[in-house]
Amino acid sequence: MKHSAHRWFLLAAVLAAPLPAWDYEGHRIVNTLALASLPKDFPAFVQAVAHAERVAFLAGEPDRWRNVPDLPLKQSGGSWTDHFLDLEYLPEAGIDPAKVTSFRYDFIVQFAAGRAAHPQNFSPIDPAKNLDHTREWPGFAPWAIAEAFGRLRSGFSYLKVYEELGTADEIMNAQANILYVMGTMGHYVGDCAQPLHTTKHFNGWAGDNPKGYSKWPGLHSWVDGGIIGKAVIRAPQLLPRVTEAKPISLAAREDGRDPMFVAVMDYLLAQHAHVEPLYQLEKEGKLGHGERGVVAPETKAFVEARLLDGARMLAAIWLTAQRSAVPDNYLRTQLIKRQTAAAAKPAAP
Repeated sequence: MKHSAHRWFLLAAVLAAPLPAWDYEGHRIVNTLALASLPKDFPAFVQAVAHAERVAFLAGEPDRWRNVPDLPLKQSGGSWTDHFLDLEYLPEAGIDPAKVTSFRYDFIVQFAAGRAAHPQNFSPIDPAKNLDHTREWPGFAPWAIAEAFGRLRSGFSYLKVYEELGTADEIMNAQANILYVMGTMGHYVGDCAQPLHTTKHFNGWAGDNPKGYSKWPGLHSWVDGGIIGKAVIRAPQLLPRVTEAKPISLAAREDGRDPMFVAVMDYLLAQHAHVEPLYQLEKEGKLGHGERGVVAPETKAFVEARLLDGARMLAAIWLTAQRSAVPDNYLRTQLIKRQTAAAAKPAAP
């Protein structure tokens, strides 16, 4: 993909901001590369330097929500359960991952019933370690992403109308809403590019372990950020490998499931296929943890590929939301009424 001088400047400006944590840097990389892959006809306001920086900054927002004492927020999707989906738990509850419903609350009911019907497949929950009541659930990442897609498409729908009939302030606020959804959505898409966010083996191998994989409880945090830091993985190194985003097909499905949700589930299933290869790299001593550990070239390549996968999927979702958005006709009707009433109002003396 060819990049203009403006895009190189944009990328440099976004990356110049202070980065307080490696995990945050990984999320910034995903959002930044996704921005760089958008086609030239994507709305220009998104690529303004200050706006692109906001999208990059918001990549870390859902993690910031977790640093509070409020248990309702900790339980809610935004704080914790929307960051992952432990796919193995679906068949253990009698649910086929290839056919799972697009509706979050229908899934909650189905999973709760399946868990109750197959108690032998699930470990008892210690109430003392479950103050936020999250351990009952396998995670809701694909629902969170599909719901964010809907919010983003809505944002583009009403922006079209405000650009036609609204005030400068209304246009500015509509644009700000779009940037917010783009940025925060990127966190969940980026999370799912990390294979440990798709598995019950999210922090050391759980249960039967015939291949002798690691049970190290520091594995997740090391993969989330330690490798990026030690291997010095940065967005400018990955930019030449970015390709122009392509939209996702929203053609109606025979099974009635939402096509964007299915595309997101397919993305999670593809990342889940990398769980065992990741554990094999750890088994072979190639992840580089420990003072004398060295990140092997294949480990660096593995992490870079996952970051690029996340950016590719994120940009595709953004682009699909923008291109499939149609003007909000209800809003247009209201603004036309406002305009008509203003025109009929007698001029002030």
